[in-house]
Amino acid sequence: MPQVEAKPIVLRDCLVRADTYDFEKAISGVTITPTTGNVTFNGLTPDATFNFPTATTWATQMDYAQDWETEDSLSMFLYQHEGELITLLFEPQRGGLGWEVDIYIAPGSIGGQVNTVATSSVTHGVQGRPRPIPAV
Repeated sequence: MPQVEAKPIVLRDCLVRADTYDFEKAISGVTITPTTGNVTFNGLTPDATFNFPTATTWATQMDYAQDWETEDSLSMFLYQHEGELITLLFEPQRGGLGWEVDIYIAPGSIGGQVNTVATSSVTHGVQGRPRPIPAV
């Protein structure tokens, strides 16, 4: 059996675009996560156990620095577009294979701890599933 080569990546020059805005300078992490559940039926005999996967759902988590002073900051964008369905493009390596997701916008938190950068983490529900976008 042939051995498959591995090419791990390090997230250090990414692209994160929503509408016409590139937000990667404010973002420290993006994770697009699938969740698949399981349904089990147990009959009245020991060999009557049946497992079925449920439909997979997706969510996108963004970790970012809050910025309430810049007019078109990510913090303000999330606050002003709450509930809207938008397309988000994430390229783990700028110019490489990207992933588009249609997400419902949720705002992030406001404030944080003293003597630290005010950060937030927000999870957006994905409509459908991620779409691979070929490298440019």
